[in-house]
Amino acid sequence: MTGPLSDTLQNLIAKARIVSFANWQSAFPPDAIAMFQAADDDRHYLSDEEIAQLLTLSDNLTEAGTAIAQDLRDLADEIVEEARSGVLSAFPGITEPGGGLYPPQRADACWRDYWQFLRCVTYGIAAQQQQFTSPEGLYHLQLLYQELEVPLDAMVMGIDTLKQASLKRLGDRDPVLVEPYFDHLRNALDRFRQAPSEPPPPLTSSRT
Repeated sequence: MTGPLSDTLQNLIAKARIVSFANWQSAFPPDAIAMFQAADDDRHYLSDEEIAQLLTLSDNLTEAGTAIAQDLRDLADEIVEEARSGVLSAFPGITEPGGGLYPPQRADACWRDYWQFLRCVTYGIAAQQQQFTSPEGLYHLQLLYQELEVPLDAMVMGIDTLKQASLKRLGDRDPVLVEPYFDHLRNALDRFRQAPSEPPPPLTSSRT
């Protein structure tokens, strides 16, 4: 990935937004969904102020889920670094010439994806909504990864490592509050091994 991006890649990047709040409408009022959507549009983790406001908007948000989302947010760089180290250990040479994450720009894009994946997971955890992904966005992410020849084994392992690194930092809190959200995303990426089907219809509330 050197030089200017092609129109095809730019188009795929714009469409590869993997979060959807379309299925949350029965659980949350429009104002709460709008706050989640604004955070995703801006690509940022939920702030303390946003979480406090969300807790006043819906009884379906709990302090247990939002506290975990806050902890993962505050430890995001550390968690992503552990995932990066795990991938480099499991796939020696992946960042060297001929490796799937060479040149360095490719590796940097991978680590950024881990940071973004963790961000998306925290939305699901905060809201206790395991179905937080967009089929349309995942479809375009799959096409993007195929176009860029992203090493899928490394990306899937990275999600597993993000989960384990997150669990290690949450003390004795119930893993069921965390694991299903990572597993949902991990399984979605693992399905990228199959040939992409026809693009799913866009969800009305999905802009991610």
